Amino acid sequence: MKELVRPHRLAPGARVAVVAPSGPVPEERLQAGLDVLRGWDLDPVVGAHVLDRHPDFGYLAGTDADRAADFQRAWCDPAVDAVLCARGGYGVQRMADLLDWGALRAAGPKVFVGFSDITALHEAFATRLGLATLHGPMAAGIDFVKNTRAQEHLRATLFAPETVRTVATGGTALVPGRARGVTLGGCLCLLAAERGTPHARPSARGGLLCLEDVGEETYRLDRYLTQLLRSGWLDGVSGVLLGSWEDCADYAGLRPLLADRLGGLGVPVAENVGFGHCEGALTIPFGLAAELDTDTGTLTLDEPALR
Repeated sequence: MKELVRPHRLAPGARVAVVAPSGPVPEERLQAGLDVLRGWDLDPVVGAHVLDRHPDFGYLAGTDADRAADFQRAWCDPAVDAVLCARGGYGVQRMADLLDWGALRAAGPKVFVGFSDITALHEAFATRLGLATLHGPMAAGIDFVKNTRAQEHLRATLFAPETVRTVATGGTALVPGRARGVTLGGCLCLLAAERGTPHARPSARGGLLCLEDVGEETYRLDRYLTQLLRSGWLDGVSGVLLGSWEDCADYAGLRPLLADRLGGLGVPVAENVGFGHCEGALTIPFGLAAELDTDTGTLTLDEPALR
């Protein structure tokens, strides 16, 4: 697996666009998130349809066409240095094929931040644009608005990425060892759902695969992992980092499943790594060469996440 192109870091005064590719955005939280960004001396601009709600499907932030148009406009605006998602939920897969990927590619590399449903865009950015992205807190997310650890780790990644080149994950070893590879991953259910779609990468071979999820029954997590195993997508993976499993089964009950499905890969697996839907989530760059050490609970990037 090849490393991807790193965007430039942000500087004070940078313009960042906030878009809503997935679910509806609470206005109060959006305003609080914009205040945080302004406190970082950034210049946030908001997509025209960020506060919309789909007329028929209330779980979507506006129509597919409008969500795609907001994203396209933000990314292709030469004055915008970064695009931040407002929240996850569901909806990216409905709008991803409406984007003009040639135009996005021509606009050049920019910082892109999001997680959860945004996993589908992380995958598309890797396969269609060859661009490294940031799996991190979203502008209208509770963690972004209220949690100092999440805020500061994202802020350091954006402005001074060399200071967080080693991510102290706090994780422990489900399967001990050290592994090198290129970081990728995201929400487990989305990675499984992406199989066979136009933006899906053929496999995780050579990768350090980051997995997390939220609100899933254990049998569903079993199904997603089994799907990735049966399809051969996990063949040749270098290592696995397991993030949060919020609102899933108690971890003591979930751990045997993860060991059963992933232990046979014969690669290091770190658990309780602090990224995903958990409080104080760390920002994990995707598309970069790194080393995982389960003994020290660290993920060390070969280079800073941003240039």
